[in-house]
Amino acid sequence: MSVYQELNDIELMEKISKYDSRAIEELYNRYSALLYTLIKKISNNEKLAEDILVKVFAIVWRKIDHFESAQGNVYGWLVALARNCAVDELRRSRSVVGKLDDYDDDYEDFFIIPEISSKTDKLDFETATRFKASVETALSRLTDAQKYVIHLAYYEGYNLEEIADKLNIPVETVRNKISTAIQNLKDQLST
Repeated sequence: MSVYQELNDIELMEKISKYDSRAIEELYNRYSALLYTLIKKISNNEKLAEDILVKVFAIVWRKIDHFESAQGNVYGWLVALARNCAVDELRRSRSVVGKLDDYDDDYEDFFIIPEISSKTDKLDFETATRFKASVETALSRLTDAQKYVIHLAYYEGYNLEEIADKLNIPVETVRNKISTAIQNLKDQLST
């Protein structure tokens, strides 16, 4: 076992902030399978998912200073970063040319790099794995309509207006369905 395998996620991020390549390698070993699965679910394309995964870790390397170690939420930050990259790629693929902003450092900092709220529960890989079955059960108890709007918002990156257009229903109805679905998930997980 290498010394890096014994480090916790925050310690790895601190080493990455000093451009320690062995630390990013260990972070990749810990999280690449999880992040690839999420990215592939969003992109629905193996090659694109691989490219996005590489992009995620390149962003971690280049923009490590955007990670707030005081939050202590490496898992949440990486998952949000991977989701943001995948959704951005999906939006760009279905966008009319010139409709989306150019992808540059400012765009990446604002739209891709996640900001994790201090109110967000800290989660690590092991804890998330333990909760997986509970989350899947809670999701299975949502109505089909609730599951669908959550899927459109989270995995396909549609905003409220786009979901309303797609489903031909008012934006307020979409907002209510998403709010109800999230509340139902919270209720299921807190029991």
